[in-house]
Amino acid sequence: MSSHPERRNDGTRSRMSFRRVRSLIRKEILQVIRDPSSIAIALVLPVFLILLFGYALSLDVREVPVALVLESPTPESTEVAGAFMLSDYFRVATVTSMKDATDLLRDRKVDGIVRLSRDFARDLASSQAQIQVIVHGVDANRARIIEGYVQGALGSWVSRRAAGQGEAGRAAVRIQSRMWFNEAVDSHYFLVPGLVVLIMTLTGALLTALVMAREWERGTIESLFVTPVRAGEILIGKTVPYFLLGMGGLLLTVGAGRYLFHVPLRGSLVLVVGVSMLYLMVALGLGLLISSATRSQFVASQIALIATFLPALFLSGFIFDLASVPTAVQAVSYLLPARYYVSALQTLFLAGNVWSIILANSAAMLLMAVLLFSLTLRKTRKRLD
Repeated sequence: MSSHPERRNDGTRSRMSFRRVRSLIRKEILQVIRDPSSIAIALVLPVFLILLFGYALSLDVREVPVALVLESPTPESTEVAGAFMLSDYFRVATVTSMKDATDLLRDRKVDGIVRLSRDFARDLASSQAQIQVIVHGVDANRARIIEGYVQGALGSWVSRRAAGQGEAGRAAVRIQSRMWFNEAVDSHYFLVPGLVVLIMTLTGALLTALVMAREWERGTIESLFVTPVRAGEILIGKTVPYFLLGMGGLLLTVGAGRYLFHVPLRGSLVLVVGVSMLYLMVALGLGLLISSATRSQFVASQIALIATFLPALFLSGFIFDLASVPTAVQAVSYLLPARYYVSALQTLFLAGNVWSIILANSAAMLLMAVLLFSLTLRKTRKRLD
């Protein structure tokens, strides 16, 4: 007789109880409400990505900065210049010498040069006119698009000239096109420096974001606080291993790019290492700041992903041309250290030691590193909240 209720009770336990399920669901809902990071990942992140891809990022190339060299202004050369100035695809800077134009191209103030020689009008009359086009070839795909835009602008000028003067006005113009810094038009030249940025970001920010949070979760941070060790010493101890790890990843990536993919390194290897050390310090500082501010490894990893890796991928100029995105997004990109690192690396790999670019970007990264480590040191104080 006594075994029957037990079997009934066992049977009751084996059946699903709606009340228990409802209680568990309520518990998880309350947990989600108490943990805003889950709501942010589920709702805020998708909205952010939709707006970013829908409005901010574009594969189109707009307002390409070009230097138009008019060595001898004539009515014919002025007509050609008008074809570029009236186009929505170009932002024209007019110069009178090729030296001024090449200086602008090396400093990345323009992405292309269109040169009309001193004898352009005379050669045009004899149907032997040539127009020299030089495109900055760091991004091979973008360079091809710019080259197509130039040919389109010149084609529009030829059509207008023929419409106004008939067949006698149809110009016979030959375009001499060259790619600077990437003569082979190889996309590896563009991708390898960007890959270095992503690896350094993962090593520096994403891994270190888990360091202090892991200490909080395991309870070992309390043991550190009761020892004579100082907050600055804790940060050094947490930073050095990941700094060495990041520099090892840098050397492996640069070596693979140089010897496996044959990407040229026209600048100084010492400068590449120096600039990379600056960026790695910024990434480490940002990761440690996130890790110090949060006491959960899950939350720290998600914040690091959103605050470091995604911006390095989308808003650094690695994949998307920042000159073609809205002004507000361009302004935000200036707050991201990856933007400066991408610019410095691409310059060192493909253009050489262009000091005007290297010094400006290095100064920005140095300022960010000092600021981030100062904030982290202040946050990691030797007391429990």
